Amino acid sequence: MKITVENTSKIVTLNGVPARIWEGFTESGIECHCYITRIAIDKDEPRSEEFERELSEQKAPSTEIEAIPIRMIL
Repeated sequence: MKITVENTSKIVTLNGVPARIWEGFTESGIECHCYITRIAIDKDEPRSEEFERELSEQKAPSTEIEAIPIRMIL
């Protein structure tokens, strides 16, 4: 399965760990959301500054995601 996701400004706590909610869709068009606790690239990546800039860009969460409680336990 392949998915395409965008980070949002929404952060929840899962089992004591902060997780940013990313929204997106599968290759076949099914909407989904992901709870990302960490994301990293190779420390020697020459474009790491570009990665950091892009990572800091956040969209407002959708109505469905905004309704998810700030504290959530899975």
